[in-house]
Amino acid sequence: MAGFKGVDYLLVDSLFNEQERLVRDSVRQFVDAEVMPTIKDYYREGRFPSHLIPKLGELGFLGANLEGYGCAGMSNVEYGLLMQELERADSGLRSFCSVQGALVMYPILTYGSERQREQWLPALRTGEAIGCFGLTEPGFGSNPAGMLTSARRDGDGWILNGEKTWITNGSVADVAVVWARAEDGVRGFLVERGTPGYVASEIHGKLSMRASVTSSLAFADCRVPESAMLPGVRGLKGPLSCLTQARYGIGWGVLGAAMDCYETARQYSILRKQFEGRPIASHQLVQEKLAWMITEITKAQLLAVHCGRLKDGGKLEPAHVSMLKRNNVAIALECARLSRDLLGANGIMEEYSPMRHMCNLETVKTYEGTDHIHALVIGERVTGVAAYK
Repeated sequence: MAGFKGVDYLLVDSLFNEQERLVRDSVRQFVDAEVMPTIKDYYREGRFPSHLIPKLGELGFLGANLEGYGCAGMSNVEYGLLMQELERADSGLRSFCSVQGALVMYPILTYGSERQREQWLPALRTGEAIGCFGLTEPGFGSNPAGMLTSARRDGDGWILNGEKTWITNGSVADVAVVWARAEDGVRGFLVERGTPGYVASEIHGKLSMRASVTSSLAFADCRVPESAMLPGVRGLKGPLSCLTQARYGIGWGVLGAAMDCYETARQYSILRKQFEGRPIASHQLVQEKLAWMITEITKAQLLAVHCGRLKDGGKLEPAHVSMLKRNNVAIALECARLSRDLLGANGIMEEYSPMRHMCNLETVKTYEGTDHIHALVIGERVTGVAAYK
């Protein structure tokens, strides 16, 4: 597909200022020139395009909406547009940047000591260092309160024991933000690669998110110094606040995948001839599918923009983010499925993106809060009654 022109049925562009459009267009050009030509190869081979990491840092994409320590300090709408364009290429690319910024740099900036910030944030911003976020465990995904990973005080340090899984970037990370249960509540720790008792291993055999590194982390009497603990937070508020930051980016990112699928199907339906040489775009059932997609994409765009404005105004709440993530992932996944359908047999070929997006989005629907959990968050918000148990 030639350079992406965007998907804008309802003049949503008019809601963005000049700086926001400049950020989006700059990321769009980068993705078209340096990611789109080869991303299908990395997906097929099950590899992350690590050669892009220095460029991501150079362009200010890592920790883009954070302030200080060399970070770009983008508004949250600008950051959302960045996530949108990255995921238009592949969920794995957006996920890398999302983890680095929202799940690693954000907690260090917000809850870390000044020494921790100075040690890690500049290197994470440039991509010289890679981070990961250790919360999910083999037995506890949707229920982080059940975590078994423990942190026990031992003299002037801590001893960590436990296991984390489904950790993006885990086996390539220089530092892991690890959440563990201590006597006084859940605490966060910065565990460096090579620490005795800490082992990260890559998960293989994935049929989704193949252009992303996914790992398990194991801690066996892993000793870290007192200075490794994030001093500014205690309890589940810490990891959950990080997830809210990341979920916000996901709500924007999946729009890029939906747009790519829609535009691929739209162009294909115009060029593909069938039944007396007529383009399949002339058939009512095809137009109905395209109409559904563009309508849902447009509604999702408006939801994302409004959430972005609320976040920039300090008014966005976790329950709002649940609606953004749940709705936008659902419509993106359905757009991928409909686009795959419209491409017919060609829809299963790697030359076209919808099948790859569809596989990725099955994971995005699950991670950082399943569709069901976010439904319950919204349900609690509107009824005042929690239904998690």
